Amino acid sequence: MALHMGFGLVQEQRMKMVMTPELRQAIQILQYSATDLQKYIEEQMEENPVLSLSEPDREQQELERWAQYIRDLPRERNWTGIGNHDADHQSFELYLAEGGTLADELESQLYEFDLTALQRKVCLYLIHNLDERGYLDLDSSEVCKRLLITEEMFADSLKIIQSMEPSGVGARSLEECVELQLRKSEPVNETAILVARNYLHDVADAKWRKIADTLQIEVREVLAAVEEIKTCNPKPGLQFNSAPPNYVYPDVHVEKIDGEYVVLLNERDTPALTVNRHYQQLLKQKEQLGEEVARYLKNWIQSALWLVKGIEQRRDTIYRVAQAIVSRQRDFFERGVDHLKPLTLKQIAEEVNLHESTVSRATQHKYMQTPNGLFPFRFFFPSGLQTEMGINLAQGTVQKKIQQMIDQENKKNPLSDQKIADRLREEGIRISRRTVAKYRDELGIASSTKRKRFP
Repeated sequence: MALHMGFGLVQEQRMKMVMTPELRQAIQILQYSATDLQKYIEEQMEENPVLSLSEPDREQQELERWAQYIRDLPRERNWTGIGNHDADHQSFELYLAEGGTLADELESQLYEFDLTALQRKVCLYLIHNLDERGYLDLDSSEVCKRLLITEEMFADSLKIIQSMEPSGVGARSLEECVELQLRKSEPVNETAILVARNYLHDVADAKWRKIADTLQIEVREVLAAVEEIKTCNPKPGLQFNSAPPNYVYPDVHVEKIDGEYVVLLNERDTPALTVNRHYQQLLKQKEQLGEEVARYLKNWIQSALWLVKGIEQRRDTIYRVAQAIVSRQRDFFERGVDHLKPLTLKQIAEEVNLHESTVSRATQHKYMQTPNGLFPFRFFFPSGLQTEMGINLAQGTVQKKIQQMIDQENKKNPLSDQKIADRLREEGIRISRRTVAKYRDELGIASSTKRKRFP
């Protein structure tokens, strides 16, 4: 049969979802954190001339409430950090100490040494080539060629840096970093130095017997050396890498009022937007403005209305989701973290009549201030296990039980994952050995072979 090819018009009816700009913006706004939303609003205000901030009465009321609170404080309290600053521009940054860099710290210590101009130049070069850990990852021969110095000059300069604080700075390997710190401790443990220099890999694998046989010492001496090694800082330079703090703003507050937990939206950190009335009045004068100007204004006003609507939808969605979470996790608010129940996004979605993906976006990067502390929304969605009585236990509750068992175990005969699983089953918790191993790894606890201690 011959195959015929040709052109033709076919009418077909099809349904599909179209992602309009308005819908795309609403989705984007919903998944923003409070901080990201503030930045986005600021960008939109710079771009859209018809947007303006409204100043609701609640802002003034909030300021008056805080002013009254400060007036009621005891007079003898000594407030530091509050001088002639404008009260409306107080910031957390005013009360944060500015941390210096590692290079600044080492340079200040360099003045304590009596150095020649060349020695100071070499030391400064090495200081400014330390990585963020405080390690020196440079080839000595390359440094000597670059600075036209001898290997002896390089070694002497490096020794000066390695004598500085924090201990371990200027090391070229983990072994050398640990050894530098051990040599500054008193009394100096030579066994610990030998172990750090040659057997750190065996220490990581808990091969105590192998190390003891090689060094011809008792296992308890190896364990004592390992305990001293654990006190060392493997990355001494990190304490000076002070990144600016990332503040978390709660999206909702949960307070107990008359025996009931009430969800309050944190509207203080979200600017109240409105369309500038001046431009609204201008748009009514289409004949005077002309068609092109009127179209220009209409487009910007429409864009502003979409933004305001998107923010309102975000508020409503977050409020409904937060209410559902509080309702489902009431035991957490009453009795603490141990009573957190397993919960899924699907359960909340069904309760608030939203799609699961919408709930997922509404719980992303959002925080809830509760009487028990500040928690991300996702904290309230733990996976869990079921007891023989049909009671659901959150993963964190089971992990806490595992942690307690390991803390109370006999270190000479630690509990294996199977023994922990058996003990949990005796308490009515259905759990496999593999799940115990998974939870133990998440807690950062080593296996029983590595936890074993010798007499």
